Order: sequence, then structure tokens, then C-alpha cells
Amino acid sequence: MFVDSHCHLDFPDFAGQLPQLLERMRAARVGGALCISVTLTDLPAVLALAENHRQLWATVGVHPDYPDIAEPDVATLVRLAQHPRVRAIGETGLDYYRLTGDLDWQRERFRVHIRAARAVQMPLVIHTRQASADTLRIMVEEGADAAGGVMHCFTEDWPTAKAAIDLVFCISFSGIVTFKSAQSLREVALQVPDEYLLIETDSPYLAPVPHRGKTNEPSFVPHVARLLAQLRGVSPDHIEAVTTSNFCRVFNVLKDEVEAI
Repeated sequence: MFVDSHCHLDFPDFAGQLPQLLERMRAARVGGALCISVTLTDLPAVLALAENHRQLWATVGVHPDYPDIAEPDVATLVRLAQHPRVRAIGETGLDYYRLTGDLDWQRERFRVHIRAARAVQMPLVIHTRQASADTLRIMVEEGADAAGGVMHCFTEDWPTAKAAIDLVFCISFSGIVTFKSAQSLREVALQVPDEYLLIETDSPYLAPVPHRGKTNEPSFVPHVARLLAQLRGVSPDHIEAVTTSNFCRVFNVLKDEVEAI
């Protein structure tokens, strides 16, 4: 079974569609998905998904693209992470594409998430966009390697991927890698070792070919796996096996929980 390591099923795009979406996951042999928190206000909806569906798990965190909200502190993140269906801290990180100006608050928020992840010994889900140097610097300064985790929806270069791998972070590829324009990203995908490879949808965004332009969903994640298999000269079954194994290892999920779906 495949696993989608990053999706946003609480977003309005999926309102009223969950039963059909879960059935399409099952039909596509997608045995699980990690539902990502982007604000603490919306966290209850993310947790409810994971509480009510055994093939879904949750994270706790505040996305770097939200400037005008109450800042989470370490104690709050640690407390919320005690929920039995929470498997990671995030989505956190830096984004210099969507936001400009004085972003000290964004960097401090990132540090808070790393400290919380270390405190609860949970992996981090990291977002970085046009901010790789600062992202890696803060990861090193805050000892993010003690938590590990994933660089989600990876779009950076190989030196950035290698630096993250050296900090015990997996590299997760989304539907972007299936786009014809993503040749440089495909070159990165060729170099990531099996044990650091993950796949995701980031749904409802970034639907892979042949669904590009449509609302993305977890049942589409096998298309990412097939493209990676083609690039790397291996079978889709091999990509399925290694990425599911990596997901279970990183996010403390029993393989039986995925295979039982």
C-alpha cells in the first residue's frame, strides 16, 4: 500500500466528500495519509479526521504563511502533541516567496517548532520556499537532527537535499516532479537514497500528471511513485515498499496499520 505523507483534507475543497475520497484511496491502494495542521484554530478539524478514520494521522503546527495569528509557544505545541493520533510537529519552516519584509517572526516561529519537536521526540514537517539557506541554518542551530522529519514538497537543489539528509530528514516529492518543466527536480530525485525517500500529494494542490489542474487528493499519490520509479529505473512496487517503510519509520506508524486498510 502507498502512503500520502502530506495532505490537507480539512480544507474546504473536500467538504462533504470524505467518504468518496477515502473509497478512492482504498481503490488506488493508498493505505494512509498524514493530515497536516496549518493553524491551531483549524487543528480540531485535523484531529477529528485522524480520530474518526484509522488510515489518517495528524500533525500539530502553524504554517509560516500565516503572519497575523497568535504565536504558538513550545509548551502549547508540546501539550497538543500528546494527542494519540498526532505523529509530527508542523507544518513549519520558512517561506520568502509569499511573504517579504521583516520576517523575524517567521524564523522565531520555526525555532519554536523545532524546540517542541525535540521536547516530544517527534519528527518535523518542514516547508521551505526560496529560503533554503536560512532554513538549513536554523535547523543546524536548533539541533533539528535530534528530531528528524521530512522536507515536504521538495523543490530545491541537490546540495539542499543533501544537507537535509545529513540532518536525518527525508525528502518528499509531490506531483511537481511529474511536470515536464521539473527537469532539475527530477535530477534531485535521482540522487536521494531509498531510505530518505517519501511521496506526497500536498492536496488539494499540485495534482500530478495526468490530473494536473484538477483538485488533488491522496488517491493520486501513486502517480508520483510511478514517475519516480521510471526515473530511478526500478519498479513502482519498489517505490511503494521503500516510501511506505520510510513513512512508518519516521512517523511511528505500524506497517500493519497501513496494510490493514
